[in-house]
Amino acid sequence: MTKITLKSPQEIDLMRQGGQKLARIRQQLLTAAKPGTTGLVIEALAQKLIKQAGGQASFATVDKYQWATCININAGVVHGVPNNYQFKTGDLVSIDVGIYYQGFHTDCSTTIMVGAVPSGEKAKFLQTGRQVLKKAIAQARPGKRVGHISRTIESNLHAAGYQPLPNLTGHGIGRQLHEPPHIPGVVRQPIKETPQLQSGMTVAIEVIYALGNSDTRVSPEDHWTVISKDGKITAIFEETIAIKNDGPLILTTMSGKIKQ
Repeated sequence: MTKITLKSPQEIDLMRQGGQKLARIRQQLLTAAKPGTTGLVIEALAQKLIKQAGGQASFATVDKYQWATCININAGVVHGVPNNYQFKTGDLVSIDVGIYYQGFHTDCSTTIMVGAVPSGEKAKFLQTGRQVLKKAIAQARPGKRVGHISRTIESNLHAAGYQPLPNLTGHGIGRQLHEPPHIPGVVRQPIKETPQLQSGMTVAIEVIYALGNSDTRVSPEDHWTVISKDGKITAIFEETIAIKNDGPLILTTMSGKIKQ
């Protein structure tokens, strides 16, 4: 197993600074996601805001990926390449964005409904993701294991009638965008065999789920966007956190101070 790199308090503070900037950028991108807007417009705004914040686009450090955002629409799950599709009222749009600031990455994602307040099944669907992420973050304490986070995500999504997507995971994060450990949304092995959480770990916890089944495919058009095979809606909620002795610290907030 690849060694997990623990961060010093000073390094965590640098990530907190970057995460605070990223949270503000995310909020501006979500605000801009209105009917008639396109992913390319959101992408251009993200690049502008990241540069203004003194950072670089984290996702552009991924081999062969040149964009600052991943924008997923309705059945799109992750890795959505920004394009010229015009958002329609009622679309579910996920905006995933990361910033590389002062030598460290932070990463976050949120799904919203465009142009209207969600109601009915879509309201429940989105609220469930937000609540499950909160519960998953609460498990990120020294002495717990990655499997405790995975079990929390899986069991709570199933209880709501939704499917976690087993092949897509959260991850460690820091000097690299993707570091050990992988944090699945399902339990893949006995929890006692999963990595133990320690103070100083920084991780991106992701709740990735679908209204239908868990089967996905990769778009033949851009060879990046992961889509639900049955065409049903999906969502993703993600925050970067630091694991500390006194509890998980959410780094990707506008205040930079919120503990779970």
